[in-house]
Amino acid sequence: MEYKVGTIPDVEQITSLYESSGINRPIADKTRIRNMYAQSNLVVTAWDGASLVGIARSLTDSCYACYLSDLAVEKAYQGKGVGKKLVEITLEAIGDQTSLILLSAPSATEYYPKLGFERVENGFILHRKK
Repeated sequence: MEYKVGTIPDVEQITSLYESSGINRPIADKTRIRNMYAQSNLVVTAWDGASLVGIARSLTDSCYACYLSDLAVEKAYQGKGVGKKLVEITLEAIGDQTSLILLSAPSATEYYPKLGFERVENGFILHRKK
């Protein structure tokens, strides 16, 4: 397994990974996916040879807060430590002064505490309109 920081895969690789992982993203809207990555400033990827098998996409100031927007691992690689390693590399990249924050899909709420995340009750959201 090879992990890379700053490599942005092509849109087809990303949407294929999203579909395989079960993450809910607008995969039919390739322009939107492309823009999501163009505007993100921390992308960590996991590769098995030429195959993209995991991705962590974040937005951060690298000195106070980092929002982990996407964590996706191909189904066949789930449970093998790929997601954990992607989070570890993200934490290394943002440093000790930066909090790592995320919104969990209902199906993943049991996963994040295993990585050391603490559930918070003081968050708020204004949902996207589309």
